[in-house]
Amino acid sequence: MANYSVAEAKNTLPRLIDKAMAGEQVVITRHGKPVAEIRPAGLPAPRDRKALYAWLKARREARPAVGVSSVELLNQMYDEKGY
Repeated sequence: MANYSVAEAKNTLPRLIDKAMAGEQVVITRHGKPVAEIRPAGLPAPRDRKALYAWLKARREARPAVGVSSVELLNQMYDEKGY
């Protein structure tokens, strides 16, 4: 987790956004105390595990089924390459 003062955040905001999008937890502090977090939009706060689980479940359910199991898919890939 990286902490940045408000002044540092003001001067380096694009870099902090890039760090957050890469998965690094970015916390902005004022007088040494956390006041804000930067994280990718659409993700719940990491402390809210139930919300994170619900978000992941909704994303999984929104994806179309592929119709084959992972074992079948790997077998097809190996058959195509002649292994």
